[in-house]
Amino acid sequence: MRIGLIGAGAVGQSVGALLVTSGWCEELLVASGSEASARGLVADLEDLNEITGSRVRAAVTTPEAMGACDAVVLSPRARFTNLARTNVRMAGLVANGPLIVHLARQLTGYTGVAVMVTNPVDVLARIFAERSGCERVVGIGAATDTARYRLTLARHLRVPAAAVYGHVIGEHGDAAVICASTTTVHGEPVTVPVQHVRDELAARPRRISDGIGRTRLGPAGAVIDALTHSLGLADGLTEVSVRQETGVWLGMPVRYTAGTPALCPPSLDPSETAQLAAATKKLDHAYTQLTEEI
Repeated sequence: MRIGLIGAGAVGQSVGALLVTSGWCEELLVASGSEASARGLVADLEDLNEITGSRVRAAVTTPEAMGACDAVVLSPRARFTNLARTNVRMAGLVANGPLIVHLARQLTGYTGVAVMVTNPVDVLARIFAERSGCERVVGIGAATDTARYRLTLARHLRVPAAAVYGHVIGEHGDAAVICASTTTVHGEPVTVPVQHVRDELAARPRRISDGIGRTRLGPAGAVIDALTHSLGLADGLTEVSVRQETGVWLGMPVRYTAGTPALCPPSLDPSETAQLAAATKKLDHAYTQLTEEI
């Protein structure tokens, strides 16, 4: 398989390293807003390749040359200073939106899988799909939120994380919906400290960024998870942002079988249903705002 990687920042670097060491793709094509950063990342990946004995070939290219790739990972980031303390991911809307629209033009008619990483991921996945015509666009974020949810609840209840089953859906951001009503531990219903979980979902990425500059490894893992499922390399349930009947992209559990997706929305109680409706309205409003800006 041939994978395109657009963006050589923190997440792009981590995705590149995971792809090279996993070895399931044959070629990794890298593009960046700065040719120097693309060449630097490729050189670093070549060193990793040689040390680990990987056979994955890395090369510099342009987005326009990625049309034959089986999948393209979209992780560019515009240059801007994000000073937001709430709705942090949504703060990148106006800065990152035009960048994604430009890439959509360069990849018009793309038929592979497009994995959106750039925030606000749900809105930008939607606009990339609509502007490029690509029918296989997924966004990451819900998988990371769900993993953080399970870790937080497991530590609160002092049980293994593998014992916790539950999802975080909707927006990858402040309007995320914690599906507490269907969460189980060891297969049994459990009382979820929702506010404690919500506080940790907000604090954890800030803690990571304050410590190492930017979240990178968790999102990179979510990219690999989305790629392996959507390309038919693994079957199973994962959380990705996908198009809903409303036309809005939302994070939802999706079951993949040989690369074919089937939406598996969890049952929601009235409060969670209202929260999901609010998230849908928020993301649709942000999409309208972006299209008017553009």
